[in-house]
Amino acid sequence: MGKKDIKSKTTNIKNRRASFDYALSDTYTCGIVLTGTEIKSLRQGKASLVDTFCYVNNGEVWVKNMYIAHYEQGSYNNHVERRERKLLLNRREIRKIQSAVKAPGFSIVPTLLYINEDGRAKLDIAIARGKKEYDKRASEKENELKRMTREAKYK
Repeated sequence: MGKKDIKSKTTNIKNRRASFDYALSDTYTCGIVLTGTEIKSLRQGKASLVDTFCYVNNGEVWVKNMYIAHYEQGSYNNHVERRERKLLLNRREIRKIQSAVKAPGFSIVPTLLYINEDGRAKLDIAIARGKKEYDKRASEKENELKRMTREAKYK
């Protein structure tokens, strides 16, 4: 598969619950350490970010519970579906993330998994603070108002 094929078939896997359950602040784009069958399965769009979270351990950022389906043409070398994967960030970004997460109530949430124009898998992560129930209702009401004004605009 050439670079033209990769560009025409971009893969975007979103974590839709992230913006509903969390108030997202700082976002970072990072690479992921993957095996051969994992990237092939990702290019087919067979992945999910549901119940996925990140943590910092010994100066490295890891993503846990990210689902990447088995590659159908893979042999006995196929990967484990929900293994921990290392994220590729520079030290300065890792220090910023680590200091932000030390505050109570903050966590690291993956928001978007995609293949960039060079054919590499990238993960967008965000520093997030959990929303309360009334915050969720308020944001839902705000989104409803935006949708209604858009619809009224085109009538």
